[in-house]
Amino acid sequence: PLPMAAAVRGTLCFADSEEADEAVRGTCEDASICKRFAVSIGYWKDPYIQYFVRQAKERKAPEINRGYYARVHGVSQLLKAFLKKTECNCQIINLGAGLDTMFWRLKDENLLPKKYFEVDFPMIVARKIYNIKSKPPLSKPIIESHSGESFLIDAHSLDSNRYSILAADLRDSSELEEKLKKLNMDTQLPTLLIAECVLVYMTPEQSASLLKWAANTFQAAMFINYEQVNMTDRFGQIMIENLQRRQCSLAGVEACKSLESQRERLLLNGWETANAIDMMKVYSCLPQAEVRRIEGLEFLDEKELLEQLMQHYCICWATKDSCNLGLSNITF
Repeated sequence: PLPMAAAVRGTLCFADSEEADEAVRGTCEDASICKRFAVSIGYWKDPYIQYFVRQAKERKAPEINRGYYARVHGVSQLLKAFLKKTECNCQIINLGAGLDTMFWRLKDENLLPKKYFEVDFPMIVARKIYNIKSKPPLSKPIIESHSGESFLIDAHSLDSNRYSILAADLRDSSELEEKLKKLNMDTQLPTLLIAECVLVYMTPEQSASLLKWAANTFQAAMFINYEQVNMTDRFGQIMIENLQRRQCSLAGVEACKSLESQRERLLLNGWETANAIDMMKVYSCLPQAEVRRIEGLEFLDEKELLEQLMQHYCICWATKDSCNLGLSNITF
């Protein structure tokens, strides 16, 4: 089914061969186009996404729009709870950030952390930086939030006081750490790491190593992971086949067996607390007035496909809190 194929796409694909990496990079574009479409219909406000991707050529299915709505709002709810607990005295590292616009939206709400980092493939980073350089609505907020004389910007990295973009391979944690430290990452600051549809494209060993690195590097940290779940049933199998047709192999699908296997992976790799809930549950926890508003935007003939889709994606979050900031109380 078509809406399904589109709904399965993450934001970033990892596998060993260059061709597989390329297939994943394509998912970054797909996700951003889906978001832009949902924004254009009024699901949520994002005045910045238009500067990164074209408007979709065809309508996206209502299921897809609601799925992205739940994803964007679910991640954002946890992120804002983290900012509240730390009073913005923290840093955020978005792993496989793609063309995400969170930095600009947080700035508009006066919610910027001390520093916001984004990491992705060199090709995606180069494109994002090109867009920023050539579009004042993107570059001005970075300049406004920067207090030094000038900041570094070249084809593959941008470094200002409050916002940095770097190209790195997430399958190599030591290279990642080295690059982040050059851009003034502070391991003493409470840190939120976000990965949306990223770990699933790495082998179990690679994602375990990234999760361990994150748990061991910061005194206080939280990790948010959004990706597939319940992948062993028939619907999950169709999702996998759809991605394979696009040369996207889900190298890390093993951890996506169940909510339990998602939690277990986090706990086995150094995190003190871990939670995992499917997107149906996230959807039911979102502010009900908002949900009623978006449900009025488009007619959905039957809830069944939406429910199946939402049962095959989840948000997981884990914390490690040596500073007793109360991070383990963060929930929906």
